[in-house]
Amino acid sequence: MEEEIPHRRPEKLLGAAFSELKTQQAIAFPLVAMNLTWFAKIAITTAFLGRLGELELASGTLGFMFANVTGFSVLNGLCGAMEPICGQAYGAKNFKLLHKTLAMMVSLLLLTSLCICFLWLNVDTILVYFGQQEDICIEAKRYLFYLLPDLMITSFLCPLKSYLSSQSITVPIMLTSALAVVLHVPVNIFLTKTRGFEGVSMAIWITDLVVVVLLVIYVMVTEFRKGGKWKEGGWTSQGIEDWIQLLKLCGPCCLTTCLEWWCYEILVLLTGKLPNAKQAVGVIAIVLNFDYLLYSVMLSLATCASIRVSNELGANQAGPAYRSAYTSLALSSVAGLAGGLVMVLARGKWGALFSHDKGIVKGAKNAMLWMSLVEVVNFPLAVCGGIVRGTARPWLAMYANLGGFYLLALPLGVNLAFKVHMGLKGLLIGFLVGMVGCLVLLSMFVSRINWAEEAEKAQRLVVEDAGGKISATAENMATE
Repeated sequence: MEEEIPHRRPEKLLGAAFSELKTQQAIAFPLVAMNLTWFAKIAITTAFLGRLGELELASGTLGFMFANVTGFSVLNGLCGAMEPICGQAYGAKNFKLLHKTLAMMVSLLLLTSLCICFLWLNVDTILVYFGQQEDICIEAKRYLFYLLPDLMITSFLCPLKSYLSSQSITVPIMLTSALAVVLHVPVNIFLTKTRGFEGVSMAIWITDLVVVVLLVIYVMVTEFRKGGKWKEGGWTSQGIEDWIQLLKLCGPCCLTTCLEWWCYEILVLLTGKLPNAKQAVGVIAIVLNFDYLLYSVMLSLATCASIRVSNELGANQAGPAYRSAYTSLALSSVAGLAGGLVMVLARGKWGALFSHDKGIVKGAKNAMLWMSLVEVVNFPLAVCGGIVRGTARPWLAMYANLGGFYLLALPLGVNLAFKVHMGLKGLLIGFLVGMVGCLVLLSMFVSRINWAEEAEKAQRLVVEDAGGKISATAENMATE
C-alpha cells in the first residue's frame, strides 16, 4: 500500500488534486446537464397530463410511479454493473471486453423488459388490490400500455450511456438528451391533439428513441474511424462464465438502486397515511421536486467517481485511483453543503411556485429545513456508492442501503411520525438518521479499501485470458 501511494510534498499533492478536479469537471458537467434534461422531461410530461384533466393527471402520475418502481429502477440498477467492468476495461485499453459487456447488457435488459411487461399489463389488478381507485387504475393501465416500447428502448439507452461515460465520453450524451427535451414539447403537442392521453405516453418513448438512434450512430462512427476498435471483437463471443460473473455484479447493483428508489416511494405512501394526508402529500411532493434537481448533480458526481476510480484501477494506477476517490468525496461534501444551503435559501419561495394554499406553503418551508440536512449527507453518500461501484464491489453499497434505509430510516420514521405524532417531520428525521447510518457504514468500507489490491484485482478483470472471460469479478467475489 505504501509503495503504491507514496507520500508527496504538499504542493505536488495540491497540483494532483487540481488536475483531478479538472478531469472530473469535464466528465461531471455534461452528466449534470443530461440528468437535468431528464427531470425537465418529466415536468413537461406532467404539465401535458395536467392540461388533459384531473383523471388523466392522477392516472398518468400513478402509472409513471409504478413504471419507475417496477421497471426503470430495475433496468438502471442492472446497468450499473457496466460501470466497473467497462471503466476498468477502458483504463486497460481492453476494447474487446468493452464490446462484450455492452452486448451482454443489452441482451440482459431486453430479457428483463419482457418480464416487466407482464407486470405492466396487470397494473390495474395490482393497484386495485393495494386500495387505489378503480377508474384511475384502468387509465393507468392504458398509460403504461402505450409506454411499453420505452422498456425496450431503455434496454439500449442505459447501456449506451454507460458504455460512453465509462470512457469519459459525456458530451454526446448531454447533447442528445438536450435535443430530446427540445423535441418533447412539439411531439407532445402533436400527439395530445391526435391521440390525447395515449399521446402523452407515446411521446416519452419517441423522444427516447431519437436519443438511442443518435447514440448508436455516434458509437458506430467513432468505433470505425478511431483506430478500428470495432474490429477488436467481443460483440458475439460471450461464454457462460462471462454471464455468471456479470450477473453476480448485476444483482447488488440492481438492489442498491432499487432499495433507494423504493424507499422514496414508501416515504410518499407513508405520508398519505398521516392524519392531514392531503396537505402532507402536497408538501412532500413540493419538497421532493427540489430534491430531484439536486439529485441530478448528486447522481452525476457519483457516476463520475465510479468512472475515475474504475479507469485508474484498470490502468493499474492505485495512487491516482486513491486520489480520485478522495477528491470526489471532498467535492461531494462541498456540493452537499452548497445544496443544503440553496434549499434553505429557496424554502421561502419554492412552495409558492406549486401551491397557493398557505398550509402547504408553510409546511414545505418547514420540511425543507430538515430536507436540507438530508442533502448534506446524501451527496457524500452517493459518491461513496460510486467509489465502491468503481472497485467492482457494489454489494457494499447494497448492505449500507439495506441497513440505513430499511433497518433504521423507515422503522424510526414510522415511530416518530405515527407513535410520537410528529407527522411528516418525524418521517424526515427518520430519513436523516438512516442516511447518516448509511454514510457511516459506507465511509468505513471506503476507508478500509486496499488500493494496491484493488488495482491487482482490476488487472485480473481486464486482462483477458485465452478464452476471453471476465475473470476479474470472480476473483473479487472470492475475496469477500
